[in-house]
Amino acid sequence: QGQEKLSCNPKKENGTHVVLCELGNPMKAGARITVDMELSVSGLEDMGDAITFHLQLRSKNSPSPSNASVTVTVPVEAEAEMQLRGNSLPAITVLPTSWHWVEGSQRPEDHGIKVEHVYELHNQGPGTVSGITLSLAVPHLLGDRVLLYLLELGTEGGMNCSHHPALNPAQV
Repeated sequence: QGQEKLSCNPKKENGTHVVLCELGNPMKAGARITVDMELSVSGLEDMGDAITFHLQLRSKNSPSPSNASVTVTVPVEAEAEMQLRGNSLPAITVLPTSWHWVEGSQRPEDHGIKVEHVYELHNQGPGTVSGITLSLAVPHLLGDRVLLYLLELGTEGGMNCSHHPALNPAQV
């Protein structure tokens, strides 16, 4: 008839994690009860793609070998929202009209104005992530002319990075 919150207690029984919920004491003969349960389970990273729950209704008053049990299998799906943020420092670059690229020079300033591009990859959760690959395509040529001279590539936070062979071809 009415809705009530159940009092549930987790415990271990024969090496298995069990949650016991009191449905009513005493309960009238022939009573019908519908139970909706919401479970929060952590540490599912290595559980595969499903988790199985075994549900059983038992009575303390009249133990019966016919206590029915039900097996419920729930799919496990990892969810993590990734966010990529990028910024260029300086945000706007204007080449002076008198500037010319000095062919064969080993000085960085003879190859252009330094612009640093910073990208940050953030995991907004709720799950953890691993094995992420971020590919950035940077246009370094415009036809047969150098558009951006790619000088170096660096990472922070334990990330591995592989780069294009066009990175610092003149060894500036």
